[in-house]
Amino acid sequence: MQDWLVSQIDALVIKAVIIAVAVFVALAAQRVVTRLVNKIFEAAEVPNASIVINLLRIGIWSLAVLSVLKPVFGIDPTWVITALGVVSVAISLGLQDTISNIVSGLGLMLARVIRPGDHVTIGSTTGTVTDVTWRSTSLRTRGGDVDVIPNSVLNKTTLTHLADSNAGVCKVVFAVAPTADLDAVVADIRATVEASVADDLDPRFQIGVNFTGMTAYGTEGQIVLHVADGVGFAGVQNRVVHELHGRAWLANALNS
Repeated sequence: MQDWLVSQIDALVIKAVIIAVAVFVALAAQRVVTRLVNKIFEAAEVPNASIVINLLRIGIWSLAVLSVLKPVFGIDPTWVITALGVVSVAISLGLQDTISNIVSGLGLMLARVIRPGDHVTIGSTTGTVTDVTWRSTSLRTRGGDVDVIPNSVLNKTTLTHLADSNAGVCKVVFAVAPTADLDAVVADIRATVEASVADDLDPRFQIGVNFTGMTAYGTEGQIVLHVADGVGFAGVQNRVVHELHGRAWLANALNS
């Protein structure tokens, strides 16, 4: 009886040592891998590596658990792996969209295709990127709306990076009477716009006044404004039209 008790104690001690060694190795591996992955992602300027680190942690601790199943608990890890494989297939089928978004997000981040602060056009939406996560990209439009675009969709949609000179371009179309002095019209428009909406314009760019064609009613033109980031186009256009309304040089179809 005493010998049996001693043997049981020895077996428990051995199992405890095996578990302790497995935990120590897992902790050490986790620490090394976490530091290495963080350095790699920092070098690649990827903003968030948490999901990769968490997946690696799960992998490390899964291996640690599998390594002690047979010597400590007498469980064959083969059937555990088989069962986990069946479960993972079932989960992946139910989470296809989520997995697709994560994989697409990882690709976008590693390739540095898009970053917060970029001015872009995605499909029919134009705005400024406010956030890029593993699952989606947030885009703030000039109207103040925030579109959340799944990364799997973004990965299949045409993406255009806008230059600073084009990101805030806002146009107001007008027509000038045939007898008007075009140089005087340009001076009047610039002075009026400067006085009414200067605070909403990007100071890096000048107010553009371009004449684009001629019709039976007069000369067609457009005012090109570079609106500051965060300012909506509609409000600026509305104020400019109100300020220029009724000018003597505007074309009048009834009098032409």
